[in-house]
Amino acid sequence: MAKMAAVIAGASALPLATPALAAKPGARSLTFEHTHTGKSLRVTYAIGNQYVPEALTSLNSFLRDHYTGAVGRMDPKLFDLLHRLKLTLGGNGPFQIISGYRCPTTNTRLRKTGGGGVAKNSLHMAGKAVDLRLPGVSLADLRDAAITCRSGGVGFYPREGFVHVDTGSVRHW
Repeated sequence: MAKMAAVIAGASALPLATPALAAKPGARSLTFEHTHTGKSLRVTYAIGNQYVPEALTSLNSFLRDHYTGAVGRMDPKLFDLLHRLKLTLGGNGPFQIISGYRCPTTNTRLRKTGGGGVAKNSLHMAGKAVDLRLPGVSLADLRDAAITCRSGGVGFYPREGFVHVDTGSVRHW
């Protein structure tokens, strides 16, 4: 399709999605910042019913395990959920990602050393979950909108400053 469908950049805010691709009818785009890596991504990940393969590859890389660098395969339905949330809530900027894919080694280490909240069979390991926030939108509003979507699990972590969303079974905590 377009080689410039997605670009990962450093901390600078660059125009990262190809305008021609984003302007196509039915185009779905997202913008992210990763709180741990300092990287930014603007990507048109789908047009109509078709996902853009190059964009999904960029998203997989961007959402990699920031501890080990391991890249997983993210569920494209997760991006559809985030797109719906952004359309519903607006917000002042890109989604801020705290955690995307998590390899089993990282998940085990976090379970043993973290402050809790890391599931043994976390959907982060299956590429079906992200922890995030959206500038300009309260965590409670983000949580409530995600619950209303009924597209998977929603975890609310106000002390840690994020909401967990996933494409697993519909539930919330």
